[in-house]
Amino acid sequence: MTPEERRTAEILRTIARDERIKEAVRTSPLLYPLLLTAAKRYVTGETRADAMIVAQRLIKMGYRLSVEHIGENMLDLQVVHEAQQEFLALIADCFQLHTPVGISFDLSHLGLLLDQELAFAHVEELAERARHSGQYLMISMEESTKTEAIISMYERLAHRHENVGITIQAHLHRSLDDVKRVLELPGKIRLVKGAFKEPQEIALARSVELNERYLELADICVQSGRECSLATHDQAIVDELARQDYLHRPNVEVELLYGVRPELAHALREKGVQVRLYLTYGTEWYLYLCHRLAEHPPHVHQAIADMFDPARLQDVGYGMS
Repeated sequence: MTPEERRTAEILRTIARDERIKEAVRTSPLLYPLLLTAAKRYVTGETRADAMIVAQRLIKMGYRLSVEHIGENMLDLQVVHEAQQEFLALIADCFQLHTPVGISFDLSHLGLLLDQELAFAHVEELAERARHSGQYLMISMEESTKTEAIISMYERLAHRHENVGITIQAHLHRSLDDVKRVLELPGKIRLVKGAFKEPQEIALARSVELNERYLELADICVQSGRECSLATHDQAIVDELARQDYLHRPNVEVELLYGVRPELAHALREKGVQVRLYLTYGTEWYLYLCHRLAEHPPHVHQAIADMFDPARLQDVGYGMS
């Protein structure tokens, strides 16, 4: 990134967490539909039905899928219970797709910040339901203040449910130890760079050094033989993984966010690489949109164009079925 792009990314990550701005967007009859249009490049829609329409199309093209009902940091018990019911319904709908789907979620969407035992019970219920329908769960990673609580809960869950996986953020300095820790458990590992703004004392910024760390952690995961999802859009990382002949390993897939670098997803699929696309839906899309734009600030220009020419979104470039 250029210095200007880094500054733009910082601003986007800051406003993503500004509840005043979020509320202003939510209640604005002008801003809400405009930004929702921009978000639809990365979010399938606001409803589960929207997600299933996109999912069916992508499955026909040969992609694996993860699906998430967006939400985090919920402090209202009623909202948490509603989220649990939505995830149960999502598992049921994914069963109708007749292919294994990864059900992704934030623990703080299911009550982690209210009552850890409640969140644990919720995930146990989801894991059992998912097991019966041939799906698996993938716990997302959140801000560093929650990392230990999330990994500790994953350890409890993984001892009881083999269809539960965990996400590790490469940018955190603790992640090498965390990878070794979770490799002691049976679940799938998803490796990401990390999207959250964190202090330099505990995390690396986007840099060559971060790429090197990502590759180091990827090497450990791949060589372990554990099923792993290497989630990256970085061409340099993808090229190095290909050079090491990791991309065609039976335990490896590449995971990309829906709407981000569809041409890469298509190219990898054409080469016989297993590609998983990460689909999201729901009304809590504001934070997600800000993070996607912060990861690649030039996409701000794309978002503005999408707002005023929604037809641009009709062909997302994943290839013909």
